Amino acid sequence: MEQPEQPWHAAFPTPKTTEVASLSREEVLDKLRTDAVGRDFILVDVRRNDYEGGTIRGAINLPAQSLFPTIPVLYQLFKNAGIRHVIWYCGSSRGRGTRAAGWFNDHIQEQGDKEMQSVILAGGIKGWAAAGENFVKLMDGYVPEYWTQFQS
Repeated sequence: MEQPEQPWHAAFPTPKTTEVASLSREEVLDKLRTDAVGRDFILVDVRRNDYEGGTIRGAINLPAQSLFPTIPVLYQLFKNAGIRHVIWYCGSSRGRGTRAAGWFNDHIQEQGDKEMQSVILAGGIKGWAAAGENFVKLMDGYVPEYWTQFQS
């Protein structure tokens, strides 16, 4: 009898942080308008197979499926760069984004760091792309036709 395929995250520990803080898309939009990405925050898009239709300007793409082993190095890079807010997102920020933010928050806590925060973008990239012109004009590689499939 064939074993059912395990989800990608089964190979890694469950995050201890189960309630992850979030920022609304309006809060992130305000950060993008007032702070340069990389000053005190970074956006991390954790999509892999569905990395289509564009991404938020300045975001880095680190697929969730290969993220966990790199967390200590990412933490050190972000810390050395003065990053205070790591903002994670996926399609909806209810799966991969939340898991990534939880893992990263666990690492922050293990370091005793009281300065850095690991949060999700509420609604993910789908919410961002559906929120109108003020949001999509701050997307790199925006493809309007791609996002029509998510409209109700």
